[in-house]
Amino acid sequence: MAAANWDHYGELANVAQLTGLDAVRLIGMIVKAASTARMHKKNCRQFANHLKLIGNLLEQLKISELKRYPETREPLDQLEDALRRSYILVNSCQDRSYLYLLAMGWNIVYQFRKAQGEIDRYLRLVPLITLVDNARFKERLQDIERDQREYTLDDEDREVHTVILKRDPSDRDAMMLKKSLSCSYPNLPFNKALQKENEKLQVELQMSQANMDVGQCEVIQHLLEVTETAANSLHEKDSPVKSPNKLALVPYTGGDNSNNNSKEYTIHKSSRNTSSLSSGHDLLSTRGSLHYDEWHADLLGCCSKPSLCFKTIFYPCGTISNIASVATNRHMSSAEACNELLAYSLVLACCCYTCCMRRKLRKTLNIEGGLCDDFLSHLMCCCCALVQEMREVEIRGVYGPEKTKTSPPLSQYMES
Repeated sequence: MAAANWDHYGELANVAQLTGLDAVRLIGMIVKAASTARMHKKNCRQFANHLKLIGNLLEQLKISELKRYPETREPLDQLEDALRRSYILVNSCQDRSYLYLLAMGWNIVYQFRKAQGEIDRYLRLVPLITLVDNARFKERLQDIERDQREYTLDDEDREVHTVILKRDPSDRDAMMLKKSLSCSYPNLPFNKALQKENEKLQVELQMSQANMDVGQCEVIQHLLEVTETAANSLHEKDSPVKSPNKLALVPYTGGDNSNNNSKEYTIHKSSRNTSSLSSGHDLLSTRGSLHYDEWHADLLGCCSKPSLCFKTIFYPCGTISNIASVATNRHMSSAEACNELLAYSLVLACCCYTCCMRRKLRKTLNIEGGLCDDFLSHLMCCCCALVQEMREVEIRGVYGPEKTKTSPPLSQYMES
């Protein structure tokens, strides 16, 4: 659900203005946007540095000449489309709501990984790159292939990401959120920063409603409640009559809204009447709507994809290689997976190998679990566990680095 909203990036920028720009100019725009990012600064810088390598390579080619031929025009168009989407992704780290970017942190990380893989894949499809017999040119292409960036959340962003999703934030959590929000808006007082965030979140909510994305609406409603709670807390501190009790956001148990699984939130303060905030779903109890800490694919749901199930039974090395490529962020061929599987089988530790790979996959995808759960899953039914992991990779759209493929040049003739 969360990934769907990021596919509508075109609504945040005038994509028509990007049409007609070649790959080199698009890369320049991405590098400039990355330098002003407020969120995911490290990811933006890494992404921009990787694209600089590609830009330096493309500058040696005459792109206008390449577009005259269909065999080179089509992959270049695909590369430019991927760069336009990447520009909107990087630009969103500056323009969109700070709290929203925090809440969707891991989803944006996956988008960066996907964008780099997609751009590198389209770059390898340009036939001229495999034809150019130039040592310096080939060296730059090898540098791009070796430049595998790791995109993740910074420790501080990860901590704040956890704080805004808490049901009952402590005083320390509130101070951390206030400090983080103030740093994001250095030229605005805290109350103005909250107002700015509220306005941006309202825009996000309208977009999600237009896209009929229920999961996104739930996330944004929760964030709006966070801003309203912070604003009311600030107003309480500034009022002449101060309440001795702390401001707390607690679910309201009354009412008859249980049919739609929603809860109203109220702010309890002594010596003041109880005032209710806007109602919203209890996001923290909704699986998968806010964070990726649980499996989307069921362990016993292998029969829902019979083709994948049969492939895993008769050709497990293919499935394991795909899972291992994502878990280790390094391309692993089926032959390598088969060799490792056979090596571990000799010491009767095949289950331990697949269990360790599942643990690495959980860490990569930020899925909650433990080593005992991983071991028992593979011990009870190794095939079911592998199918679940492969389906999870497909659902999230996360794929590991691909092996570099060199296509032979087409037959060419010299004109006499």
